[in-house]
Amino acid sequence: MKSILLIGLGLLGKHIAVHLNELGHEVMAVDSNEERVNEVMPFVTSAQIGDSTNAEFLRSLGIGNYDICIVTISDNFQDSLETTSLLKELGAKCVVSRAERDVQEKFLLRNGADHVVYPEKQIAKWTAMRYTTDHIFDYIEIDRQHAIFEVEIPESWVGKSIGELDIRRKYGINILATKQDGKTNVTVTPSLVLTRDLTILALGEYKELQKCFQI
Repeated sequence: MKSILLIGLGLLGKHIAVHLNELGHEVMAVDSNEERVNEVMPFVTSAQIGDSTNAEFLRSLGIGNYDICIVTISDNFQDSLETTSLLKELGAKCVVSRAERDVQEKFLLRNGADHVVYPEKQIAKWTAMRYTTDHIFDYIEIDRQHAIFEVEIPESWVGKSIGELDIRRKYGINILATKQDGKTNVTVTPSLVLTRDLTILALGEYKELQKCFQI
C-alpha cells in the first residue's frame, strides 16, 4: 500500500482515484472545485478543497510524506506546471503529471515531473493499433521499441507446440501467456500446443512483432 496525493479531479483524476481505491492505496485528493471533491469522497482516504498553486496550501499537506504525487489538472496548463514545480520544491519523492500536448510534456519534465502521462496520445495509438487489424485483441506499449500484443494464433502455428516452433530463437519474441474464453494462463511451457481457440500474449520489439504477426 502506498500513500498518494492526487491533484486534479476531472474525469482522469476521478478514474485514477477509483482504481487506486480498488488497489488498496491511501489517497489524499485535492481540487479547487468543491463538487469534484465531493464526487470522489467515497473512493479516497481524505480530500481537501484548495489551490494547488499556493505553496502554503501544498506545504500544509506534508508533501514529503507521500510516495507519489499525481497531477491530473486538465483545464489550465499553467496551474499544472506551477503545481508540478512546487511539489518538487517542497520535497515530493515522485511526481507524475498529465500532458495534453508534446510541448507540455517537455515543459513538465523540465520543471519537476519525474514521469508524464499523455492519455490522449496513448489511447490514440492503442485505438489505431487495436481496431485496424482483426487479429489484434490488445496492445501494451513497454517503451518506444518494445510492446506486448494479444494476438490470435497464426494459421501456420496451429497444432504445433511452442518448443517445436522455437519462437524465441526464430523470431526474438517471448510468449508470456495464453488466453482462452477470457481466462489467462501464464504457465507457458515448450510442450504447450497452440490451438485456434487460444490467443497469445507476445512480448518483443515492434519490428519483430510486426513482421511475425503482420501488424
